Amino acid sequence: MAEPVLEVGGLVKHYPLTQGVLFKKQVGAVRAVDGVDFTLLKGETLGIVGESGCGKSTVARMLVNLERPTAGTIRYRGEDITRLSGRALKAVRRNIQMVFQDPYTSLNPRMTVGDIVGEPFEIHPEAAPKGDRRARVRELLEVVGLNPEHVNRYPHQFSGGQRQRIGIARGLALRPEIIVADEPVSALDVSVQAQVINLMERLQSEFGLAYVFIAHDLSIVRHICDRVGVMYLGRIVEIGTESEIYDHPTHPYTQALLSAVPVPDPGAREHRERIILSGDVPAPTNIPSGCRFRTRCWKARERCALEVPPLAVPEEFRASTGPAAHDSACHFAEEKQVVPPE
Repeated sequence: MAEPVLEVGGLVKHYPLTQGVLFKKQVGAVRAVDGVDFTLLKGETLGIVGESGCGKSTVARMLVNLERPTAGTIRYRGEDITRLSGRALKAVRRNIQMVFQDPYTSLNPRMTVGDIVGEPFEIHPEAAPKGDRRARVRELLEVVGLNPEHVNRYPHQFSGGQRQRIGIARGLALRPEIIVADEPVSALDVSVQAQVINLMERLQSEFGLAYVFIAHDLSIVRHICDRVGVMYLGRIVEIGTESEIYDHPTHPYTQALLSAVPVPDPGAREHRERIILSGDVPAPTNIPSGCRFRTRCWKARERCALEVPPLAVPEEFRASTGPAAHDSACHFAEEKQVVPPE
């Protein structure tokens, strides 16, 4: 069993809603992240998936301290980094780096590629002697498959896939242990996505990286991730290994998500049962009581409105060691997928 490098417990991020001009009064809150728990093991890839607005990117930004959590803990090798500041936080940030979603806006257009990739060495001068930095930058560009002779070019002179490679090179500069990748391929063409994913897998093997991989494309997540957490309305509702989640989903929301994944085989597509959810995702300012998925769930009963289901192995599977015995936040989880009535 690999050792945990990152442990997230009870992570919460609420954005206050205020009223008034001079004397602002808080009248509510946007509950973007509302109690997230997970562990990242050394060298593994943990995928976090869900609909737009479910809180995935907010979690990513809190992991690298771009957002301060309202509550909860983020422990890197046992140390709660949410309590750190100044030099202590700066030291931890060397080990947790981020690759951003949009390669067109995450690179400074006024800086050359060499300056962009080398900027981490300016912030952390102890990471590389000043005389070696130019050589390190060229080495990093070569590692991610770019021509080191292009070190003096600007971001607009590269394609989208090449820009994302520049972002990855910048993330690798300080030799981190963890990389948080916030939808790193969603803005790229499909053929380029495959190239970037293959690059990330190679770098993981070469440098022993652990990834938190944020995405909404379930096919990509299945390809790259060891474990997967499914988020809905600010919380993880199911988490398990790739095979447990994709082959034996127990939460109704996960089942609905997987039923929407396009299938290229027409024969398989005809025999697959589609789950069409009714209603809309509730607003994060007005989250339903009990189970937050109950307003769209075909299994919902009175208990779902009264009790918040814990993220744990469902009671009916606790005696089992099979693939259905993984954490799922549902009172009525079933191994067999149940399709809602028409």
